[in-house]
Amino acid sequence: MVAQLHVVGRPLGRIEGAAKVTGAARYAADVIRPGQLWGKCLHSPLPYARILHIDTTAARRLRGVHAVLTGADLPRVLLGLKVQDMPPLARDRVRFVGERVVAVAADDPDTADEALALVRVEYDELPAVFDAEEAMQPDAPVLHPDLRSYAGLTWELPDVPNLQSRYVHERGDLAAGFAQADLVIEHTFHTALLHQGYLEPQACVVAVEGDGSAQVWMSNKTPFRARDMLADALDLPHEGVVIHHVPVGGDFGGKGGLGNAPVAYFLARASGRPVAMVLNYTEELTSANPRHPATVKLKTGVMRDGTLVARDGLVIYNRGAYAAHNVSPNGMLNGVFKLGGTYRIPNARVEGRAVYTNQVPCGYMRAPGQPQVIFAVEAHMDLVAAALGMDPLDFRLKNVLLEGEKPVVDVTWQDIQAREVLERAAEAIGWRAPKPPPSVPGRLVGRGLALSERGIGGGESHVEVSVGPDGRVAVHTGVPDTGTGIYTLLQQIVAEVVGVPLASIAVGAQDTAHSPIDPGTGGSKTTHITGRAALDAAQVLRARLNEVAAARLGVAPEQVEIADGLARANGQAVDLATLAREAEARGEPLRVRGVYKGQVPQIVSFVAQAAEVEVDPETGQVQVRRIASAHDVGTILNPLGYQGQIDGGVVQGVGSALFEGSAVEDGRVVAANLGDYKLATAADIPELITVHVQSPDGPAPFGGKSIGEEPFVPVAGAVANAVRDATGVPIYDIPIQPETVLRGLQERQA
Repeated sequence: MVAQLHVVGRPLGRIEGAAKVTGAARYAADVIRPGQLWGKCLHSPLPYARILHIDTTAARRLRGVHAVLTGADLPRVLLGLKVQDMPPLARDRVRFVGERVVAVAADDPDTADEALALVRVEYDELPAVFDAEEAMQPDAPVLHPDLRSYAGLTWELPDVPNLQSRYVHERGDLAAGFAQADLVIEHTFHTALLHQGYLEPQACVVAVEGDGSAQVWMSNKTPFRARDMLADALDLPHEGVVIHHVPVGGDFGGKGGLGNAPVAYFLARASGRPVAMVLNYTEELTSANPRHPATVKLKTGVMRDGTLVARDGLVIYNRGAYAAHNVSPNGMLNGVFKLGGTYRIPNARVEGRAVYTNQVPCGYMRAPGQPQVIFAVEAHMDLVAAALGMDPLDFRLKNVLLEGEKPVVDVTWQDIQAREVLERAAEAIGWRAPKPPPSVPGRLVGRGLALSERGIGGGESHVEVSVGPDGRVAVHTGVPDTGTGIYTLLQQIVAEVVGVPLASIAVGAQDTAHSPIDPGTGGSKTTHITGRAALDAAQVLRARLNEVAAARLGVAPEQVEIADGLARANGQAVDLATLAREAEARGEPLRVRGVYKGQVPQIVSFVAQAAEVEVDPETGQVQVRRIASAHDVGTILNPLGYQGQIDGGVVQGVGSALFEGSAVEDGRVVAANLGDYKLATAADIPELITVHVQSPDGPAPFGGKSIGEEPFVPVAGAVANAVRDATGVPIYDIPIQPETVLRGLQERQA
């Protein structure tokens, strides 16, 4: 561990917090440009259909309407983070309920809505397919016959209808493993469509200059990638698109694409005026990029003593109508790599498939693809333990990976703390102790466990740090503020190294034309790579300050000490403002750039969660009473922010386990508003217990490890296992419906 830290390790509030709670922060929807219009889109009411004719005559004549566009008015361009398969506006056919068909720009949102109501679209409805397994059948309608011609598709695919990507990995001899097993157990699990649940809907404002270049304000966590994608789509040089940084009101993976920005650009170009587009929550739930529904099939071979010997795992992700929201190099979500869990399995085969269907296109949400798989793996582990008559904790401890061992996929993890977090989570929930009585007589109490891990991302980040003539330090970054607390962390890192008070440090970003490059937030990487870039800059700046101060004080640089904004040596002192002015006068301003190019390290963070639930046997209603979350940690840079990530992730996981998610009926998202789509509230928050398991340092500054995604991942598995423990009803699907629990109880009684 890093010793003698003075600022890093303190529980500090967000430096942008005051601006947010007072309303001073200007989000994308708050941006108003001179002459600004409001854009809206008409969305398809059908899941799959040919567009025969669009009549926009009446809409164009409406007073206050300045532009009306259809797909035929736009260049033939396809969009996508990796595979480019999605048009800005549907051109020849629509592929999901909610697809953008017509766009208008008007003086105000009400006029835009009125114009859309005047548009007439004639469709020829086509046979659609909604189930991912049915979509791969030989007689299924092929949604993208030109798939192999799409830009960005760089992998081979078998000749299977609607299969968009596939991953297969084998280890050992699977057939021999199953032949060796005393018991072979199979289960199938399902997870629902899940929205990220951010408070701020997606929004953008686009202003087009006379030369066609664009100024863009958008709710996006990866502004430099957005700049490049938008420029490529619009056939502009990258410097011809400038993305202005604005706060992002929550992301959780859902704001890494372009959203309506391309449509807003074409509306702005057609009207000659800036255009703002802000989704309402019905549009968010039906046309944005929710988490993939998944089907997970697991077949496990095990010996009578509980030793795992074989695993055949398959996850099928329902990708929806387009793959545009996915950026993985091989097109597959990384949940496929977790089909073996965090366990020792010598013989295995894991396969992932991502499949086109006629539903809303899916994208990323907190640990993309992993929560679906870990729910299934951990629920399956409990059912295998039950078949063996073993305690679920003992069964896991017998098979959990130890230092030097590899998971099913071919990676080598360092500092494996899986056993330690399992034991600590179980201890925190009182696993070996008798269960407490229910809060209401007759209710059932159960406990459940789940285990997972999450890596830390890499990438290239640049951060500039400078001292101004007033002695204040400016930290200039290209990473956006999505609510993760990264600006506060950068402030702490620079204060720790340079030796200046926190109040003297300002952190911020401008736009992609003036900010240092950064890949943006996501992949549990920001503290790692942006933090390390800031650390590098701070160390270089500190060395420069020592040299400048040493020359002025007549001492060697190593004799200079800097604290509280003063450089001291031999009883003399000089403030940083003086040093900065003198350096500026010599043409050597105190401004440095830190650069970090970090690969994805093999140091992962392990998490085990134990849940305690109470079930009403008369209704099947589940209440989560307590969740203990045990994490292996390095240096915690900001305990307040760290705990906030854990608590937020756990509560989000409770929602996904019990009530968040939407059914899709005939391609239509059923819960299309926040009255029907249930997000967790304060009333749903259980007692939260956090246990820190100290482990070797991580790759982030001062030995930190990632925390942003992992607290969410195992929650659903722990809750599902606790419900099974309380009721004896196996849980195969999330969210856990009270009707499912009640029906299972009735079947057991019968």
